[in-house]
This record gives sequence, structure tokens and C-alpha cells, in this order.
Amino acid sequence: MSRLPKSALFLERAGYRQRRLRDAARLLPILGAVLWTIPLLWGGQGDDSPRANTVIYIFVVWVLLIVLAAVISMRLQPDAPAADGDAAD
Repeated sequence: MSRLPKSALFLERAGYRQRRLRDAARLLPILGAVLWTIPLLWGGQGDDSPRANTVIYIFVVWVLLIVLAAVISMRLQPDAPAADGDAAD
């Protein structure tokens, strides 16, 4: 069996960064779910009313997720149209 020649694999920086930003955008809901479950691990003090710290934490996480989504969406660029003419007319 012949082996393929070992050559350096070149990935365009802009394309690579765009793929990583898209990956980060896909992981935001999972990150949010994990961060929102942390108060469940804190445990309660025996009362049924939510503690103020828990409510503040949930809203801070919510705002943080919104800011992260906004930053990622501003840095993302739309996909380039197909150059070979296979796109639907």
C-alpha cells in the first residue's frame, strides 16, 4: 500500500474562527442549562421560599448568556453563497 505524502494541512484562519464561533454558539444553551442547575446543588435551608441570592444568580446568568450570544452573533459572518451555481434559483 502506498502512503500519501505528508503535507501540512492548511486551514484558513477566518474560516477556522468562524467554525469555532458557530461551535460556541451551539454550546451556549448547554452552558446555560448547566449554570442554571448549580442552585439545585446549593441545597435549601429548610424553607420553601427561594433565597434572594438564588434569584439574583439566575438573573445574572440569564444576562450573561444574552451578552455572550450578542457578542458571538456580532462576530459571526453569514455563509458565502455557493460559487458553483448549485444554489436554487
